Amino acid sequence: MFGKKKQPPIPPIKSLVAEGTRIDGHVSFHDGLRVEGEVVGDIRAIQEQSSILVISESAHVTGQISADHVIINGTVKGPVFAMDLLELQPKARIEGDVSYKALEMHQGATITGQLKPMGSAGMEEDKPTLKLAANNG
Repeated sequence: MFGKKKQPPIPPIKSLVAEGTRIDGHVSFHDGLRVEGEVVGDIRAIQEQSSILVISESAHVTGQISADHVIINGTVKGPVFAMDLLELQPKARIEGDVSYKALEMHQGATITGQLKPMGSAGMEEDKPTLKLAANNG
């Protein structure tokens, strides 16, 4: 009502790559995916609806990541595309360029690459949102 955009509901996480599991190849998913193991290949959300991807502290991904809402607390070697929100938790380690619409980065997270905000060209109200998360612990 007052200039705030309504956020789509967060989809449920329906799939898991468990710790101790390694996938060699590309992964496509609907709704939500949690990675606790290792993926060597691209991870992409099928863009028919909103999506969430969680890369846990124990996870290692070598390849491109693409989803609406991306939460990283593990290691990613490759580019990251977050169409809505990218959350970088304290133990996130990214080696690659990061594209995002909104970014939340906790103290301790590291990025070796470029930060590239997404948005509509020339739209003043579509500037990316940057937020430094407070360390509450």
